[in-house]
Amino acid sequence: MKIVAADSGAAILDEYFEPTQVVASCTVLVEQPYTKATSCVARPIFLKAENGYELVVHELEFCMNFLKTVEADIVHLDISLGSLSLEELSPVSLSQLHVSGKARENILKILPRLRKTAVDIKRVYNIDVVAIGKESIPVRVAELTVGAYAVLYSVEEVLKEAKTIRLGLPTKCTAKICGDGITMESFMCAEHDLMGYAKDENNILEKVRIIEMPNPCARGFRLLEIMPKT
Repeated sequence: MKIVAADSGAAILDEYFEPTQVVASCTVLVEQPYTKATSCVARPIFLKAENGYELVVHELEFCMNFLKTVEADIVHLDISLGSLSLEELSPVSLSQLHVSGKARENILKILPRLRKTAVDIKRVYNIDVVAIGKESIPVRVAELTVGAYAVLYSVEEVLKEAKTIRLGLPTKCTAKICGDGITMESFMCAEHDLMGYAKDENNILEKVRIIEMPNPCARGFRLLEIMPKT
């Protein structure tokens, strides 16, 4: 099975280690053995962190654009609703699911746009969009891949602004510089072989110092302190 998934993530942290901006978004194609992206497209976004659910709409639109260039059997959306097809999702069916009141409220705000895009994907490509969320390995691969690209986009900002940036990584992973790029490797149980990768096309990683450490205010998360070399 060929699966397309998307994620937006990694965040610029303030002096209190709170997220202020989501750095990057990416969409990936994941195939057997489902450990990394076969193909991906990423972009910097630097959007306010509080607009998280709005990003899901853009992620699904990103997937639809990606499907112009790759073939897939299904799309995994980063909303955890028991793998329900988005075409079947309605305010009534949502009210019967075990989700928090806040999550239900946020989903209802974006549901018309999500359903429209899902219907368009079904009509054009004849594949379903399922709200599988964190149960999906391809969503996790997208999360790790977006983390790797976020490092490169943050390095670009550091060099452009000549300042230090704290970058919060996706949950339970670590960053490793590996020759011509950067990998994001999972710490989660049974995910030792999952990874995201971003190639350093312009050799910018060698122009900064990067220190990784735990986020002292968010257990299970790590951060990178990225600063220009002097």
